[in-house]
Amino acid sequence: MISKKLEKAINEQINKELFSEYLYLSIAAYFQAQNLDGFANWFHVQTQEERFHAMKFFNYLLDRGGEVELGALEKPEKDFKNPLYAYEAALAHEQFITKSINELMDLAIAENDHSFKSFLQWFVDEQVEEEANAEKLIAQLKLINNDGNGLLNLDRELALRVFTPPAAGE
Repeated sequence: MISKKLEKAINEQINKELFSEYLYLSIAAYFQAQNLDGFANWFHVQTQEERFHAMKFFNYLLDRGGEVELGALEKPEKDFKNPLYAYEAALAHEQFITKSINELMDLAIAENDHSFKSFLQWFVDEQVEEEANAEKLIAQLKLINNDGNGLLNLDRELALRVFTPPAAGE
């Protein structure tokens, strides 16, 4: 059985992960409206990843005998000035999620919950990848500097991204 303190924290994290999905769906809509379908695809894949993350927490909580309590989602931003701004917003959000995961790890350590520490390690590692991906695209967008040809080439590259759920046990 999981402690009530951890149960509450995990429910809050589920909500944060679902908001991530919601935010990235909003960014995808922005890119689709700009006819940048590859950029939109990148964020659609992100929404699938975020749903996957939320469900990992959801199922873990239930497996540990906790109760899932879903909260209301905030309305995400919808007015993104340009592609660089959209990816900077995504990076800032991923940094927020990283901080939240680290706080969960601190709580797992304080509660001496080894199972939760083990479970969270996947997310600690995942957040390194999430931030690195956003940082790489920000660097590329800065190099492109809103050049149409560069944006279209990057758009074609981002159209190739697909969601591949991690193997069972990850």
